[in-house]
Amino acid sequence: MRGMGRIFKRGPVYWIAYSYRGKEYRESSRSESESQARKLLKKRIGETSVGAFIGPNEERLTFEGMADMLLTDYQINGKRSVATLRGLIRHLSGAFGMTKAVDITADRIAAYIAHRQREGAANASINRELAALKRMFTLAVRARKLSHAPYVAMLAENNARQGFVDHPGFLAVRDALPAHLKDPITFLYFSGWRAGEMKALEWRDVDLDGKIVRLRPEVSKNKDGRVLPLAGELVEVVERARVKRRPDCPFVFHDDGQPIGNFRKAWRTACRAAGLNEILVHDLRRTPCAIWSAPESPIASRWLFPATRLAASSTATTSSASRTLWRPANACRLISARKQLNRR
Repeated sequence: MRGMGRIFKRGPVYWIAYSYRGKEYRESSRSESESQARKLLKKRIGETSVGAFIGPNEERLTFEGMADMLLTDYQINGKRSVATLRGLIRHLSGAFGMTKAVDITADRIAAYIAHRQREGAANASINRELAALKRMFTLAVRARKLSHAPYVAMLAENNARQGFVDHPGFLAVRDALPAHLKDPITFLYFSGWRAGEMKALEWRDVDLDGKIVRLRPEVSKNKDGRVLPLAGELVEVVERARVKRRPDCPFVFHDDGQPIGNFRKAWRTACRAAGLNEILVHDLRRTPCAIWSAPESPIASRWLFPATRLAASSTATTSSASRTLWRPANACRLISARKQLNRR
């Protein structure tokens, strides 16, 4: 292969050498077969001719290097789920840690899926991990650190959340919660907000005189700001929070001046005490939409007003119902409707 690179031996292993942009590259074929070395050399020459050359650097990239690239990507793009990503990476590291990227093949990925299923992980959880792995490879190929990415098969999911908390069940769980969580959980129950949105609610977002709470776009999961009119027990909850307001804490709901942290353990304990072991905090989010859409709910008066229920009845999902109802224009109309009802 004169003029097209060369093959030589170091001990029993064949090596190849070739030039690209005036620089010579030497690379082990990892084989004692001369034919395998020739195939690798032919591949490298082909890559240089079409501008797709990556070369031996491809061999140096590890899973840890790709994980660092993904974390950097999250930080650059201001994604709020970095902590969640770290958890996904921990699961993946158990199978691929200290492994070269080129050695993470479709077969090894399939074996990882089978292993996680044996551990009892849900398909949805495994898919989140696989999505992180796919993104790692995408970034590596884009950065020209890899020439290609392995095929990653995603699993079918059937994890539609259907849990619902009825009013007696809610009261039983709330009574069993620590004092600092009673009002935050009540707010979630009557508002349909996510727990993270409730935790991030600050006094600058609250207009008690106008009976409005605003969800800032940067706090919302889907970056879509919303307006929540206050009525019924929601007003009482926010009024009690104002009494407990501290000048050194910007949050509406707090734990002795500190932000409310992870309360899953307290929630599970309260659910067991109430005899409701299968209820999730997120199940509270579906309750308002179900109540709003019930034409003759016995407790609907505690949630805003009838106009809200009529609006929710035509909405298929919790998320879309919440977005539809609490967009600023719709919220203003609902506030106007409530004022008219109050005058009657």
